Amino acid sequence: MKKLIVILAVIAMVGAFTATTMAAEWNLYGSARMATFFTSDDPGGPGSSTADNLQWDLQGNSRIGANVKFNDQIGGRFEYGSGPNLRLLYGTYNFDGGQFLIGQNYTPLTQFYSDSVFDGDGDLLGVGQFYEGRLPLAQLSMGGFKVALIKPNVGGTLDGVVTTENILDDDYNAFFTANGLEILTEEVEAATSTEVKLPKIEVSYRYSADQYFVDVFGGYQTYKELDTELGDQDVDSWVAGVGGGMNFGAMYLKAGVHISQNQGQYGAYNPAGMSDEATIIDGRVVDNDGFGYLVVLGYKVSDSINLEAGYGSETNELDYAGSNEDETVQYYGNMTYTITPGFFVVPEIGFIDRQDDAEGSTEGDIFYGGIKWQINF
Repeated sequence: MKKLIVILAVIAMVGAFTATTMAAEWNLYGSARMATFFTSDDPGGPGSSTADNLQWDLQGNSRIGANVKFNDQIGGRFEYGSGPNLRLLYGTYNFDGGQFLIGQNYTPLTQFYSDSVFDGDGDLLGVGQFYEGRLPLAQLSMGGFKVALIKPNVGGTLDGVVTTENILDDDYNAFFTANGLEILTEEVEAATSTEVKLPKIEVSYRYSADQYFVDVFGGYQTYKELDTELGDQDVDSWVAGVGGGMNFGAMYLKAGVHISQNQGQYGAYNPAGMSDEATIIDGRVVDNDGFGYLVVLGYKVSDSINLEAGYGSETNELDYAGSNEDETVQYYGNMTYTITPGFFVVPEIGFIDRQDDAEGSTEGDIFYGGIKWQINF
């Protein structure tokens, strides 16, 4: 009898799920992506040697997912990467003139101007194009306008600081000593807890016309680190920028620029490991100023061939006399060749110059070349 009850319960659950599934429209999709590249990585330091390596791997942004429509007002989407990892999971409510979304999605500051494919479809993200990934949020969209309240990125390096002696060269250290100024050589004690009262807030607006588009965006976040050696400290970070694109027949041009404060605390994607966080020097909090830009030029040769070249630059520098810029730049050129609808390859060649770090030491460069393979299904 007990087995019969269990079987009936299972049948009821399956039936309920099936009925719910049949009531919604499910459009499944997938994308398999392979990276086959050679890289030559020169660390650039004294006595270092260049490392030549082959990459032959499934890209981490390969995915499978579905767009779901429950009715004219309610819908949603999910997407998993090859990690496996959750990329997207959100629901939407559509109303006259707009949409309300809750769940994990790309933030309003996310734009993709570049189609560089190296480093898992890097797209110059973090090297000219600001990016912070897919985050839990509540977002309102109306026309080209978006505003979102987002899970804040709480953390940073106020509790893992660099000192004056670390960040400045010998001439500046001598100046400090000669003028009786203290050069800190001990790290400030770590914060014991944080206080968060507000979500991260972001807004963006896109104006689109037949031949061009313009983006304007900005975001702000604040939280407090408690019980540091200097007392409670507010950690404020923000980003603001503009960008756009224009078509000239078969040619197109896209460009963007952004400025920021404390990108590391904000949660910016940082593939080159740049010094982009606020820290403590000489007994006070010092903000980190960021600046990035990119330019992309493309030409559609035919329905099956597209050529593109791009350049991106990202710079961060502590707002402190004598500090050094930490900059990374990237150049690339590629060709997207469509073999058949849903299957294309992208040969790309490029150069990433990590230049000098915040301490003035060279970080070397990477030369790369290879092909990305992609089948969408």
